[in-house]
Amino acid sequence: MTAQPEITQRDLRTKSKEIMDAVQNGQAFTVTRDGHRIGELIPLRRRRRFVPRGEFAAMSRTAPDISLDAFRADQDATAEQEPDDPHVR
Repeated sequence: MTAQPEITQRDLRTKSKEIMDAVQNGQAFTVTRDGHRIGELIPLRRRRRFVPRGEFAAMSRTAPDISLDAFRADQDATAEQEPDDPHVR
């Protein structure tokens, strides 16, 4: 694992476009002030919209077995049992 490059507060101020472009492309930085580390500038994690089929299959192989009866009992216990029609009493 490579260390994050250090940038000074002044670099952040004067080279903000280049630094922000690098962050957008996945680069992280450690920000320093007066030679002391004061923070990290890291890209946001992008949430995936889907999980690839192969990855889902691999995760499923190690998942614990689920009792279908217990699952249905849990659903029945938490589901609203009253009808939604306000005119039904």
